Amino acid sequence: MTLRRRESRAGLGLVAPTVLVTIAVIGIPIVWTVVLAFQRVRLATLRKTGLFGEFTMDNIDRVLHTPGFADTLWTTVVYSIGGTVGSILLGLVAALVVRRPFRGRTLVRASMLLPYVAPVVAVTFVWQVMLDPQLGIVNAWGQRLLGWDAPVPFLSQESTALTTVIVFEAWRYFPFAFLFLLARLQAVPGELEEAARVDGATPTQRFRHILLPQLLPVIALLGVLRFIMTFNKFDDVYLLTGGAAGTEVVSVRVYEFLTARTDIGAAAAQAVVLAVVLIVFVLIYLRFFGRRVS
Repeated sequence: MTLRRRESRAGLGLVAPTVLVTIAVIGIPIVWTVVLAFQRVRLATLRKTGLFGEFTMDNIDRVLHTPGFADTLWTTVVYSIGGTVGSILLGLVAALVVRRPFRGRTLVRASMLLPYVAPVVAVTFVWQVMLDPQLGIVNAWGQRLLGWDAPVPFLSQESTALTTVIVFEAWRYFPFAFLFLLARLQAVPGELEEAARVDGATPTQRFRHILLPQLLPVIALLGVLRFIMTFNKFDDVYLLTGGAAGTEVVSVRVYEFLTARTDIGAAAAQAVVLAVVLIVFVLIYLRFFGRRVS
């Protein structure tokens, strides 16, 4: 046996455990979900369902033609785009603020990570109390300082609920973008800005012509990652509004199919449709923006 063949076998032996774990944890559940999406399966009949049962397109047809599907999908897209753009913008502003040394910068940097590392149950509860029409501090300040005529039910009124959830999403996940952008800003050579400053460039011009081109690849990567994460998000929306007041996203709809209707086949079909839509959006993004950024 040659040395190259022995090295190849040793490499396969080292990689094999990771591949097996990945297949067991990710591959098998995905295949099982796709199989369930094309079978008539309810919670009571799940144990009797096999891999090769009676396949049908009824679940996909029901999901696509159930009233509210188009509205839920549009809400998910708006929520994903708004949360992604908001978190990146907040992260960029935060990174620019703490980029230069100042007293207490380490403490400020650490505090900016709190929304991301805090338990989601705790932060959603705090927001619910803050925005409560009767007890919330936001409505109290609004009526006292801004002259609001009546308390605003931010989380139960259709005109404000989706915007509030998007703002919460941007606030909770801006530290994720903050870390990426701050790391890239610190890697920008100081000589570039110093030369521009000597030439009389304003702060806005330095940001536009020096910093922003350096940040574009990172912003593009963050856009893809945050869009995928937000598109699949369930816990934030469910804990804040339960999907009510025009905030029902597709993941909440899957949960309702699974729990309220105990229709596992329809829930799996909904998840498959969600995955297909997400893949289409990512491919469109890569097709029109990936090459331009690179």
